[in-house]
Amino acid sequence: MLNSQKIRAIAPEMDPLRLGMGWKKEDLNKPQIIVESTFGDSHPGSAHLLSLVDQAVTGINENGAKAARYFATDICDGMAQGHDGINYSLASRDTITNLIEIHANATTFDSGVFITSCDKGVPAHLMAIGRINIPSIVITGGVMEAGPDLLTLEQIGAYSAMQKRGEISEEQLTYYKHHACPSCGACSFMGTASTMQIMAEALGLMIPGSALMPATCKDLQTLAYEAGKQAVKLALMKFKASDIVTRKSFENAILVHAAISGSTNSLLHIPAIAHEFGIDLDARIFDQMHKNAHYLLDIRPAGKWPAEYFYYAGGVPRVMEEIKSMLHLDVLTVTGKTLGENLEDCKTNGFYDRCNELLQQKGCKREEIIRSFQNPIGTKGTIAILEGNLAPDGAVVKHSAVPKEMHKAILSAKPFDCEEDAIAAILSHKIKPGDAVIIRYEGPKGSGMPEMFYTTEAISSDEELGKSIALITDGRFSGASKGPAIGHVSPEAAVGGPIALIKENDIIEINIEKRSLQIIGIEGEKKSEQEINDILALRKKDWVPKPLKYEKGILKLFSAHAASPMEGGYITEC
Repeated sequence: MLNSQKIRAIAPEMDPLRLGMGWKKEDLNKPQIIVESTFGDSHPGSAHLLSLVDQAVTGINENGAKAARYFATDICDGMAQGHDGINYSLASRDTITNLIEIHANATTFDSGVFITSCDKGVPAHLMAIGRINIPSIVITGGVMEAGPDLLTLEQIGAYSAMQKRGEISEEQLTYYKHHACPSCGACSFMGTASTMQIMAEALGLMIPGSALMPATCKDLQTLAYEAGKQAVKLALMKFKASDIVTRKSFENAILVHAAISGSTNSLLHIPAIAHEFGIDLDARIFDQMHKNAHYLLDIRPAGKWPAEYFYYAGGVPRVMEEIKSMLHLDVLTVTGKTLGENLEDCKTNGFYDRCNELLQQKGCKREEIIRSFQNPIGTKGTIAILEGNLAPDGAVVKHSAVPKEMHKAILSAKPFDCEEDAIAAILSHKIKPGDAVIIRYEGPKGSGMPEMFYTTEAISSDEELGKSIALITDGRFSGASKGPAIGHVSPEAAVGGPIALIKENDIIEINIEKRSLQIIGIEGEKKSEQEINDILALRKKDWVPKPLKYEKGILKLFSAHAASPMEGGYITEC
């Protein structure tokens, strides 16, 4: 007996209430399938999702089940940038997760279709799928097209900094702003939205090849219908999400993450998703698995091409085909087949032929976008976890985006207690080559863990500073960020981590190869390890915690109960 039928037997009001919203009597005995989405007029990644919802509903209703639409609209990290709205970003992930849990469990469903596109919506849906653990399939809303001359949104931060420095005119900046988002879909670069769409497919929860399709592509509508149809089969099979998503699935996803140079925000989201599936996984596994992983993808911000070209080049199946020797091919997926079987199907079902047709229209070769395993961009992955007396619990750096000159550096600390003061110092040229810009009290417990996007853009767009200074923070970065940026420093300043104790001109040593982030001197003078430990202990005695930034609402709850960034930054049980 299906779970929904068990609930009907003990909940006599269920049937009349469903009939009251237009259901037919024959619908009551069918498998009940929730269609959850982030649809809303909130940003381009969600504004178009209602058509995919409708297709999924049709696929369900035409194949012997009954669909119910639910909505948990997400916010846009881009629209939240540059003001305190970005502080809500990470907390919104957990809030959406909670709402989906409520939707799915308050009524009870036999399976679900989950439709979302962007930075917090995708990880929130994946977290919720782990928590409710019903048969589940994900459809993502794809990626927007690039603008004129392949203009994409992540370039706006750099152009904004250039305009403030007088390097381009206000008219030029306005033109770029008016043409960077020509269609719906997630932003067209390998930021967090694109990365997490790919992670959802890599975990086995999507129809093969459906991640990061152009949002305007008609095939995406067809796939939404097929997802609804498959959700009916999954319900009847009672094929739960935990039957698909296992430790092996996460290991596959992390290797794909290395191959695509995925967003550092994934190191928050993947552990949080694993936590919901009951799997113990922290950010350090990324360092372990990236060390010998092949980096293949030439997509912005680290590469040349907009994200829509990822699909033209064969998408997730092509990446997995190239790194197949490193993957667990025996894991199950939502198709009911193993990953290995799915990859073989892609060779014969016309998937690559359709991709090649699109690629030819763009005048590109697949190898220009997704390299072969034998000819990678790099063989040491893209992510490193740094540890030392500045980050005893770890810090994250995308080393593939760091200039070689900064892989090993000794710098002079310039600490700031908020991002606004730091970016003002950078743009006014108070920051000089050889400085380490320290931004603290921006971790989960400090301010909600906002992105330091405009600060990284101000640095990386400056030809001199981009190769001579570093940004070190207990906050996080946009998936569009590039340059010498180290984030997620743990423990964070709000709990008295060493980053809270740094003073002006303390000497900081970065050594990415040795995975080290150390304070090696005090106020301009090098000291022994013991001397530094003693001085930090004295500073800790004098340190006074800052009052909570938020006194009510979700950010107070989040700040009070957030886990460490290295564990996923999720809201722990109260």
